[in-house]
Amino acid sequence: MPLRKDRVAVIGAGITGVTTAYKLAKSGLQVTLFDKHPYAAMETSFANGGQLSASNAEVWNSWTTILKGIKWMFTPGAPLLVNPKPSWHKLSWMAEFLTAIPKYSSNTEATARLAIEARRHLIQMAADEDIAYDCQTRGILHFYRSKKGFEHAAKVTQILDQAGLTRRAVTSDEIRSIEPTLQGNFYGGFYTESDFTGDIHKFTNGLASACRRLGVRQMFGCDVSDIDVLASEIRIGFGQFQAGQDRAESAVESFDKIVICGGVHSRRLAAQLGDRINVYPVKGYSITVNLTEQHDQAAAPWVSLLDDDAKIVTSRLGESRFRVAGTAEFNGAGRDIRDARIEPLVAWCRKHFPAMSTRQCVPWAGLRPMMPDMMPRVRAGRKPGVFYNTGHGHLGWTLSAVTAEMVTGLVLGSDQVA
Repeated sequence: MPLRKDRVAVIGAGITGVTTAYKLAKSGLQVTLFDKHPYAAMETSFANGGQLSASNAEVWNSWTTILKGIKWMFTPGAPLLVNPKPSWHKLSWMAEFLTAIPKYSSNTEATARLAIEARRHLIQMAADEDIAYDCQTRGILHFYRSKKGFEHAAKVTQILDQAGLTRRAVTSDEIRSIEPTLQGNFYGGFYTESDFTGDIHKFTNGLASACRRLGVRQMFGCDVSDIDVLASEIRIGFGQFQAGQDRAESAVESFDKIVICGGVHSRRLAAQLGDRINVYPVKGYSITVNLTEQHDQAAAPWVSLLDDDAKIVTSRLGESRFRVAGTAEFNGAGRDIRDARIEPLVAWCRKHFPAMSTRQCVPWAGLRPMMPDMMPRVRAGRKPGVFYNTGHGHLGWTLSAVTAEMVTGLVLGSDQVA
């Protein structure tokens, strides 16, 4: 008698949800992918920094981060902004952030191991499905203006080395050799040749197309509102927007299992299911500089950069686009784009690449789904048939391919429990 294919719902069509749907479908399950937007990758997976960076695996849980955060609260345009207005969610998150400080080294090493393994899965997906996503395999260069910053990075490098990641120290002269367009005075840096970059939005949509070919049913424009776990099925209630209609039509569908990949919405969905996923929305900003002229294309870098002092990352997306991203804002769930957060990104470009025009910059803001210990949540829920793959923070692009593999193993393994 043939085995019944489980009907699995995946909630969220960002990079995490789409990689999860893909892995589940490749395993032979009947998959339905839900997202409230009409297309995949329209929120946090739209315009991030572009780095697939095991070298950026250092978690933020340290007293150094706390002290910097207090200082930056009073510094306009600083990399970190914390709205001092209290809320239970913010206070509980920050309390858990503090309790995770003793796990700084072990969590950094574990994150780097995940990132290294994720590379293999993502590269294989792109090759199998012939996905073009402006991939650049030129490594990632971290640079530092001070001896203190460089020495801290050297300590981080030792942790990354324990995870199996090779990144080498470079002098100021070597920095100029690796990326000749970069202007400035630097004490030194670290170069990770094995890291790479790409357009997350292009990749996610390319993989979503592959999911359709594999039979994944895509319920886009469907906002999930209710999830009920019953004895024999999981019922999902959602509002579906039809073309030309102002209001959503309510509908309910039944599934055998569900995987929550809802990013910053995961906390609300988990609460319905009796689980606590303490995701906080940490806003990040980016600009995409359109390189319309040949001299601008020549003046922009090809090697991906991380300015550790400014907390800014960059990636080159083909000949005609340059992505610059940074800042962390603890300020609720609003997605408004604030000029005070965009202007430092533009000023940074003008400082370090003065020959590159910033005349055409496209600003963007997205909400990173951040857990207090900076570790993604890949686990089963309290109720049968419920699973989570969420909370990747600023490393969703870097880690999603491996956490999709992990949660697929949990979903498949749940059928084997005696």
